[in-house]
Amino acid sequence: MDDISLERIEISGPTLASLIQRVSSSPADVDGLIFGQIHRIVSTNLSDDSPAESSASSSSSDQIVATVTSFICSGKTVSFYDLLGRVDSRRVDSLRVASPDRLLGWFSSRRKTANRPSMRELAVASSLSSQFHIPIEDSENPRSTNMASCVFFLLTTPSTEQLIHTHEYRAYQFRSSNQRLEPRSLGIVNIGPAFRGHYGSFSPKSGFPSLICELNSSAMNEDRDEGSLSAKKQAMKDQKEMDALADGLQVENLKRLVGAEAANYTGGIEEMYERMLAKVESLASEVEKSSARVLELVQSLLQSKNSSIQVLIIIIGSGDTDLQESIDEASPVFLFFGSRLFPS
Repeated sequence: MDDISLERIEISGPTLASLIQRVSSSPADVDGLIFGQIHRIVSTNLSDDSPAESSASSSSSDQIVATVTSFICSGKTVSFYDLLGRVDSRRVDSLRVASPDRLLGWFSSRRKTANRPSMRELAVASSLSSQFHIPIEDSENPRSTNMASCVFFLLTTPSTEQLIHTHEYRAYQFRSSNQRLEPRSLGIVNIGPAFRGHYGSFSPKSGFPSLICELNSSAMNEDRDEGSLSAKKQAMKDQKEMDALADGLQVENLKRLVGAEAANYTGGIEEMYERMLAKVESLASEVEKSSARVLELVQSLLQSKNSSIQVLIIIIGSGDTDLQESIDEASPVFLFFGSRLFPS
């Protein structure tokens, strides 16, 4: 098997962000395995010379590109190798069983150290590449050749706290010919018009779950019990309330946010939000006014209670039973406070 050199290593932005978040949230240094694919890309250099010279001037070159698709963090160091850097294939198999992708290499995360591979990391990369291999996918040549799992990611944090960045990362390829870790350029593939071609050949790893959605009632739904009917009525009521809040905005109209109508439709949505905010402000003012009225009623009720207690004390002190009965019949509040304060 030839010692093939990688042109570059690519990783998607979400995968790199997830890797950095995983190693930064760990309590100590960690390592793990990285998975992906290796492709052979044929690039042709065209020329604008005369037809006689075009065949001689045009040339094609092959580029071997490694793409990182996923990773598994062990949560510790020396997880699948010993202190001398010798890889245990059984430990590697136990870690990679959770990933359907092919083993591309491994990564190491250290804190407050220089971003340079250590002697142990060099030994681990050498041992891993000698035991595991990955096929090179080539659309023009179905007979794919194998390549060693030689990719290595090193993630570190700065040794001083005065720097403006929090993480450093670098990609390497282990070359068996000279037993060295050679740095490779790391391309971050993001979603956007410039990177749309990178996602053209991607296929989902798992299918979407089946979603049960009933827009209209059928003849089979007529025999349902009364409980489901009441639930439907409640759902329709809730939907009407949501439609009233949305002020006519339907879900199917969201597609107008993309395209030539986006500018006009965005203005309409902003106006709808302004009307909703005005409704919320009016509702808040009504709640404030009602709270003030409740406070006034509570204060007046407390004042009436105090006056009722004073009247009862005067009536009982005078001993006029006829006056007491007339007041009790006219105001039950007096009798209530009288029974609480002066039990018979």
